[in-house]
Amino acid sequence: MSENLERRRFLKCLGASSLIIAPLGCSSVKEDGESNKPHYTMVFDQNKCTGCGECKLACTTANNLPEGKSRLLLEQQSGGVVGEKCPHCGKLECDCERKYVRVSCQQCKNAPCVTVCPTGAAHRDEKTGIVTMDASKCAGCKYCIGACPYDARFINKETDVADNCDFCLNSKLSKGELPACVQACRYDALIFGDLNDPNSYVSKLLRVKDAVRMKPGFGTEPSLRYIPIVKLGV
Repeated sequence: MSENLERRRFLKCLGASSLIIAPLGCSSVKEDGESNKPHYTMVFDQNKCTGCGECKLACTTANNLPEGKSRLLLEQQSGGVVGEKCPHCGKLECDCERKYVRVSCQQCKNAPCVTVCPTGAAHRDEKTGIVTMDASKCAGCKYCIGACPYDARFINKETDVADNCDFCLNSKLSKGELPACVQACRYDALIFGDLNDPNSYVSKLLRVKDAVRMKPGFGTEPSLRYIPIVKLGV
């Protein structure tokens, strides 16, 4: 089944109702016993990302973020070894193994930002389970920023409220749309859906693809998954 068809199914259902990474076992995609509740997750396929930045622009526009701020970043990495010739082109410096990593809120199941927030501003949305902010409660104390092990939160200078990627909960999801970054990606490097739905594309994908989480040793149980670069011929 095509990704576009799965996306349409997701929209229909929704309307009705550097970095340290380590391997993640994918024997089962159901994360908890609350199978009647969604567990929204995003998958970043490093093999497909070209670093165009359209996802970042779409995020900034959709969520009315101030200039110079974004809920996501693309970190450029290189698989080359300093001082050694590239096995592909034979040069000491090249972009043959250039790759990108999405850096954003990991939507942790055990979210430190929620735990330390003294006012309840950083909280988990009751309906979707997504970690988000209640602007009316935020005191700007920055406790959540300091507690985040992924450096993925910031103070929005226009609102004086802590901000994070919440999968466009209020700007897109509440309208029955996919997150802005997912809609903008022309290369299908971003996949979004309900991990607790065994028929969702994201569930099927993670059953057959090796995926990793960022800094899993911290015990935060991130919901953002990464499909790492696969080197051909190895």
